[in-house]
Amino acid sequence: MIFGFEIDPQIMIAKSTPVVIQVVFIIIIAFVGQKIASKTIVQALKIASVRHREEGKEEFEQRMDTISSAVAATVGAVIWGIALFTILAELGINIAPLLTGAGIAGLAIGFGAQNIVRDMLSGLFILIENQYTKGDVIRVAGLEGLVEEINLRRTVLRDLDGVEHSVPNGEIKTASNLTAEFSRINLNLMVEGDKKTENVSEIINKVGKDLDSDKKFGSFIAEAPHVLRLEELAKEGVVLKIVGTTRPIKQWEVMGELRKRLKEAFDGQKIKVYEQK
Repeated sequence: MIFGFEIDPQIMIAKSTPVVIQVVFIIIIAFVGQKIASKTIVQALKIASVRHREEGKEEFEQRMDTISSAVAATVGAVIWGIALFTILAELGINIAPLLTGAGIAGLAIGFGAQNIVRDMLSGLFILIENQYTKGDVIRVAGLEGLVEEINLRRTVLRDLDGVEHSVPNGEIKTASNLTAEFSRINLNLMVEGDKKTENVSEIINKVGKDLDSDKKFGSFIAEAPHVLRLEELAKEGVVLKIVGTTRPIKQWEVMGELRKRLKEAFDGQKIKVYEQK
């Protein structure tokens, strides 16, 4: 008996040379199998990226590296675990007690690490599906902010107050990406009831076109801000819905400039407006 394992001396003596060859062969097979599995995983994950977005090559490769390294490490551990038990069996060691102990230990660890496993599985699907990435503004678990870091375990957000929030991926049930592919301008303006809606709409549309033609802000805009419809009739006046489309994460900058120009235009025409939330 060696290290608590039963060994048959006759098997060890009779098969000493063949066993060494078999052990080396098993190690080679495990090494080659791990390399093949790693490359296959990378290619499979690229194909499995179901959501196609404008994403830089470096960012995409970083995301794929994070996913593939985690999956490859898990597959590698399984391969080498199988190889280890096979080698022990070839050496004539009774692995039944070891398998039993490993099973009990694995069960105990599994119960104790349920949250960690849940977080990592959730993070894996977030990365594979590209639900959001570093630099996006998202809303998750009741928090909203800029994504500063994302890995298998957690998502790190920075809100407008500069507060850093670390959210376990397993806590994320719904992820709202505010900057995926494009962003929207969405304003409701209440105008005095005694002003003609058509004239006010013309002023708003002209301001939107001028903003779209601006050297700086025009590069941020995909669709010029304009009046979509008369949203609501109220005692105080009428509510106009203003919409437009911008590049990702540029909507707040464009809306700030739009509000400024609208105020100047309305002040010149002595028109009172109020923004509704």
